[in-house]
Amino acid sequence: MTGLRVAAAAAHFGRDLARSLERIASIIDAARRAGASLLVLPGGALGGYLADLRSPDPDALPPAVAADGPEIRRIAALAGEMVVCLGYTELDGGRRWNSAVCVHGDGVLGRYRKVHQPPGEALVYAAGDRIAAFDTPLGRLGMLIDYDKTFPEAARTLALDGARLVSCVSAWPASLTRRAERPTQDRQARLFDLYDCARAAENQIVWLSSNQTGTMGGLSFFGQAKVVGPGGDVLARTWAKGGLAIAELDVDAEIDRARLVLHHLAERRPELYGHKEAR
Repeated sequence: MTGLRVAAAAAHFGRDLARSLERIASIIDAARRAGASLLVLPGGALGGYLADLRSPDPDALPPAVAADGPEIRRIAALAGEMVVCLGYTELDGGRRWNSAVCVHGDGVLGRYRKVHQPPGEALVYAAGDRIAAFDTPLGRLGMLIDYDKTFPEAARTLALDGARLVSCVSAWPASLTRRAERPTQDRQARLFDLYDCARAAENQIVWLSSNQTGTMGGLSFFGQAKVVGPGGDVLARTWAKGGLAIAELDVDAEIDRARLVLHHLAERRPELYGHKEAR
């Protein structure tokens, strides 16, 4: 794989599905003009995210769509030759899921339901029960959703399943208890960046991180979309405003170079990692 151009988006998405689709189409068009073959859109790109993580209003939730509904099919058609990952609220069997989907002009390439949930989200969404990579025209890829990246085991599971690219779609808000004057000084913004770089470096993979911007109810989102190389180095980022973080790299060559001397996955000692759960 040579000269792959990838893009991660920072953008705001509200409750209106029609407007969400218009914005998605606009960002896909911008990424295509920039020559990107892979685009990662934020979590909640269809209909936004929750407006309150303490006591979500059941009458003000993001609209939920079917995994095989017209909205997902529309985005696949817009993607064309591009691979596009995004987050949305999935409705299945009367339950809601914080989900991500990876699409291409040929259809759906992969799906994921968020496994790890912060307090409040569990009041609205069911939790996923599977973490796995899948094949795409660009190579093996895995998806996670915001809070998942707090847990090293999630990204490690994808890397052990052969993922060389990981897209982490986010609707990650600023701190609810220690709101900073500037987004870049916010505790949650610092952790967001830390996890992005750590998960890429410890697994020696290419990591694409998207995020929402703007506000939704009482939540404020700080953007900071980025592309991180297998050494943990930030190759491109957006900061707080909307936009695309675009980087071009030879994924296989960069990963092989990172693993040439120190190959973290091969040098693991899993027989020593057993532990009792904390009580």
